[in-house]
Amino acid sequence: MKNIFITLFRLVIGGIFVYASIDKIFHPAAFAEIIYNYQILPEPFINITALILPWLELFLGINIVIGFWLPGSLIIGNSLLTVFLAALVVNKIRGIDINCGCFSTGPQALDGGTMIWNILRDTVILLLGIYLFYTYTCKKSFPAQTH
Repeated sequence: MKNIFITLFRLVIGGIFVYASIDKIFHPAAFAEIIYNYQILPEPFINITALILPWLELFLGINIVIGFWLPGSLIIGNSLLTVFLAALVVNKIRGIDINCGCFSTGPQALDGGTMIWNILRDTVILLLGIYLFYTYTCKKSFPAQTH
């Protein structure tokens, strides 16, 4: 039964990364504008980040779903989630209420939620990712993985 939940968590987290990447891959200029609005990254790094980050999310999501290079994919994915969460928290503290760009580059306000909602959502996703990494590396209770 535990393996069913672990597999479900893996599908959810991997699916989130894949879903989050798609709109950004097709609209890199709009994603670059969202990155710029965070006012965290130096300008020379914004465009390259907008081009590379969505493809990294796609690659990680696929790896997590299929269980390929799982420990590394979870470490990188959890690191990205930590950076995303920190960026949201920093902007909330600074009073900057922006479209997080998490799942869409479109003009909709805040991806359908408030900054607090985005912070809570990302926290839950990160906690699931940490749990998966812990379970895989410390408990070795994952179903058979492809290496």
